[in-house]
Amino acid sequence: MLKKSPSFALSPARIRVRLAPLLPGTVLAAAGVAAAMGVHALVPGAGALVVALVLGAVLANVGLVPDRALPGLKAAAKTPMRAGIVLLGLGLSLPDVLALGGPVLLVVAGGLVATFGATVAMGRVLGIGPERRMLIAAGVSVCGASAVAAANDAVGGDDDDVATAVALVTVFGTIAIPVLPALAAAFGLGPDLTGMWIGASVHEVGQVAAAAGAVGGTALAAAVVVKLTRVVLLAPLLVALGMWRRRREAAGAGPDGAAGADGERKPSLRRPPLVPLFVVGFLAAAALGGTGWLPGSVLAVGGVLQTILLSAGLFAMGTGVHLPTLARSGARPLALGAAASAFIATATLGGLTAVA
Repeated sequence: MLKKSPSFALSPARIRVRLAPLLPGTVLAAAGVAAAMGVHALVPGAGALVVALVLGAVLANVGLVPDRALPGLKAAAKTPMRAGIVLLGLGLSLPDVLALGGPVLLVVAGGLVATFGATVAMGRVLGIGPERRMLIAAGVSVCGASAVAAANDAVGGDDDDVATAVALVTVFGTIAIPVLPALAAAFGLGPDLTGMWIGASVHEVGQVAAAAGAVGGTALAAAVVVKLTRVVLLAPLLVALGMWRRRREAAGAGPDGAAGADGERKPSLRRPPLVPLFVVGFLAAAALGGTGWLPGSVLAVGGVLQTILLSAGLFAMGTGVHLPTLARSGARPLALGAAASAFIATATLGGLTAVA
């Protein structure tokens, strides 16, 4: 009598068994996202992503995150985050980016690369760990909290590294909202140049909209296109960070640069992919969004879903933040955030003024 070959398909019962441990954390993350979105609705200046991260950290540090929620929160810190980054691409318009022209694109790309390199170098001088300084560099040079979350998938920092980087881009991006328009007026910059400068140097998309919107519609349009150009450059940056981590692990540093128990460097058994799948998805979404085929209602739903998914990931990351450890990091990350923000504002203003 022939025996039936084993089936590799998961039965509904097995699926329930596998998903059951994730349910408490998933419910908690959903509640955190709802609270963050509610705060943002009441206080538009409070970004849902940042509120979600802070809320997760507060709950964890006052002991309100039960152990049974940890598996679900760990899963929420990865899959929803990557899906949200993919959806981020739908809001991009590649034709609008190309319409800026070669000189402006060169300034924007050059400012991003120079800021990232300078931030990493300054962080090394300040004695800040490689993962933390790279996350700060990504947040300042590209697009704030979203870039921090995306870069962490390649860099492999811990939750405190993520929280520090997000906090810094929030603080200094918020400071830039009133400061850059005032400086632009003092320098006698026109609305187009002011908008491009804001888009090339302010961290979060929402912060860019707030700063440029205070100047006027012309400045806002220019700022958003330039800002989205920086978002497009997130994809090659993630590939570069993935290559850095692969080389680092191949050299025996491991994913966190730690030595083994015997004092020798241990190579990682699992090397990160050179081009993560969610980066490919991000580029595909950007190409689709740039075709103009998607109606505005679909893009609007995609934008809301993107915020929900990214907020879920950041809330989950926030629950892993240990505030006493974060407080012990001292003033050095603060100094790095200030220096990096000043660097990108100065470099991009000089470049844009030269090509305008």
